[in-house]
Amino acid sequence: MKSKILFMGTPDFADTSLRALIEAGADVIGVVTQPDKPKGRKMILTPPPVKETATAHNIPVYQPKTLRGDEFAAQLEQINPDMIVVAAFGKILPQNVLDYPKMGCICVHGSLLPKYRGAAPMQRAIIDGERETGITIMYMDAGIDTGDMIAKAVVPIELHDDFESVHDKMAEAGAKLLLETIEAMEAGTATREKQDDLKSTYAAKIENADCVLDFDADAMAVYNRIRGLSPFPLTVVEHRGRALKIVSAELCDTVKEHRNPGEVLKCDAAANRIEVACRTGAIAITGLLPEGKSRMRAADFINGRKIEAGDRLVKFTR
Repeated sequence: MKSKILFMGTPDFADTSLRALIEAGADVIGVVTQPDKPKGRKMILTPPPVKETATAHNIPVYQPKTLRGDEFAAQLEQINPDMIVVAAFGKILPQNVLDYPKMGCICVHGSLLPKYRGAAPMQRAIIDGERETGITIMYMDAGIDTGDMIAKAVVPIELHDDFESVHDKMAEAGAKLLLETIEAMEAGTATREKQDDLKSTYAAKIENADCVLDFDADAMAVYNRIRGLSPFPLTVVEHRGRALKIVSAELCDTVKEHRNPGEVLKCDAAANRIEVACRTGAIAITGLLPEGKSRMRAADFINGRKIEAGDRLVKFTR
């Protein structure tokens, strides 16, 4: 890869692509990422994963508060990239940045566009019960994930997958497809396909309201929401007046009928299962996070006499 690449990204998803570029010998001449942020109980200022990787490989790092205005425009001219690669950067690129590199700005997006444009494509795909998702490499334009598509790769969503496992598969697929795409662009063999806006859907950022779990739904819908928001930010219910977040669950094969949604049907510490009725079917909670506590197995919650059959898990309203 001969092109001078300016990489823009922030979290682990982006870091996988950056590492792949470095390992492939790409000429990454700079990295733009979000400012360091305080994390943990002690609020220690922590650099983004992309910054740590760039620093370890002696790649210049830029952390502008904004991409708009003369300051970053001057930096961009000094860096002078042939191409800008964006992956989970977290900021909208202004038009002058989009127009600068002669080979364009390309983005590693976590869906099969035009479906799931927006901030949370992987989570929304799992919540919606999709059987597959994928990566799209596209040219960036002024819209939100509306640019022309260059390449796609399909990634299956298995029934046991949660957001973390899908994220990791997608990050690897995205990195692989990115390398192939850049090679095709440099060889002049890359294709360009416009998106069909009539087939587009939008994957909005995950809000607190999305995390509120309602058992008055089909068991599969409940299960999909739990795994789509695990391991973070997690779905939440109310139990005995306190918040209870659900870390992991399974679908129940059989369930007694004529139960109320949210009713605890069975607590089995030996099997590590808290079975809960849904409108149709049931799920078994296997991991949870009680309010003010650490994550724990269902068995530990049962053994602590914190829950029993007949209890109700209701919608969290605080």
